Amino acid sequence: MRVRTTRLPARLTLEDGWTALGTAVGATGTATGECVFNTCLSGYEEVLTDPSYTGQLVVMTYPLIGNYGITVEDGESDSPQVAGFIMRECVQEPSNWRAVETLPEHLERNGVVAIDGIDTRALTRHLRERGALRGIISTELLEVEPAVARAASIAAMEGQDLTGAVSCSATKVEGDGELLVAALDLGLKQNIVRRLNDGGCRVVRLPVDATPEAVLEHEPDGLFVSNGPGDPAAVGRAIATLESLASRAPEVPTFGICLGHQLLALAHGGETYKLKFGHHGGNHPVQELSTGRIDITSHNHGFAVVETRHGGVRVVAGAPQLEVTHINLYDDTVEGFRHVERPLFAVQYHPEAAPGPHDAFHHLDAFIAAMRAARVG
Repeated sequence: MRVRTTRLPARLTLEDGWTALGTAVGATGTATGECVFNTCLSGYEEVLTDPSYTGQLVVMTYPLIGNYGITVEDGESDSPQVAGFIMRECVQEPSNWRAVETLPEHLERNGVVAIDGIDTRALTRHLRERGALRGIISTELLEVEPAVARAASIAAMEGQDLTGAVSCSATKVEGDGELLVAALDLGLKQNIVRRLNDGGCRVVRLPVDATPEAVLEHEPDGLFVSNGPGDPAAVGRAIATLESLASRAPEVPTFGICLGHQLLALAHGGETYKLKFGHHGGNHPVQELSTGRIDITSHNHGFAVVETRHGGVRVVAGAPQLEVTHINLYDDTVEGFRHVERPLFAVQYHPEAAPGPHDAFHHLDAFIAAMRAARVG
């Protein structure tokens, strides 16, 4: 593994004028996107390769990143998906017998513009106060005023459908289990596929523009709607497909996570909105309303589902048939719902825990159990 001897200056600049000079630790050039912070203590490989981070500059709040290098097996996709990466200190010489390259090598090889030497504590506090902001990381635009102007010109996340850039281009089958899961790939993470395969499922990945007929022709035991990037309200093609499937195949067990959670709500008449700075990290406490059970969960989303009260019960606004099942204990936002009549449920977080704690594995187990029960029935 190679250790850098020459390091270029780089500047991080946000649309409101917040700026800091640091050091380039990845590719040279300019990266643009929405700046958000992630509170995971480990798992930077999974964060880098999570398709849900498409179009975003990710700030790692933990101060030391890269200490165990890069291993091929731990990625959630084939290459990094983040628009840019921001750290307090990037480790140049990792200590891990599994590592095949350093983090700087990995970032440079994959063309990811990254920066360290940033006071990520101060930056995180700023984002918490102001909300997610458009920004740039650049080894080229080191003058403040041009950098601020460039940051302010970036398209806002609202209204962007980014799923086409991360969805599979054609149908793909993974695993050879007894149960068949049709997975609408909006940016599907690899560890979800691994978990479903381990549970006895073969997973058919379907592109975001798959028609209802393309889904149903596989005669699936279950439908999985994946995580993904961007504004859920902008993913009209997937919403239309899910709306059609809800009426044509109501008996098929359906499970959605993250963006899939939001799209299922929209397909049933619900609404979504943009959070101030989103939920990104592996330490979010989520409570199940019916039991009081609290799971510590992994999150990566910037939008949430709107709720209301219907007969004294918390439900998805515009979709009273979707009963709220889980809430976030940080801000009381909707973290899960279920259909009161159909085998359909969804959660806002990532039950496959990549990265993150394993508390929510039981949701995937429940989905598999629902498919087995439907087969018997």
